[in-house]
Amino acid sequence: MIKFIKNFRKDETGAVTVDWVVLTAAVVGLAVAAYSAIETQTANLAGATADTLATQDASPTTIPTTP
Repeated sequence: MIKFIKNFRKDETGAVTVDWVVLTAAVVGLAVAAYSAIETQTANLAGATADTLATQDASPTTIPTTP
């Protein structure tokens, strides 16, 4: 049993796969965080734009003249 544990500890087969899984999970996590930040700010900007456009007069009563 001791020999099995020593061999298991020294064996590196599959270590690269674990590295790739961890790296991929980190990249996906960063992508989700970036998407969340961008989506929130985009929603805020869309709301502010809608509020601004709602206060605008679509048919002005005077025609601007250039001096």
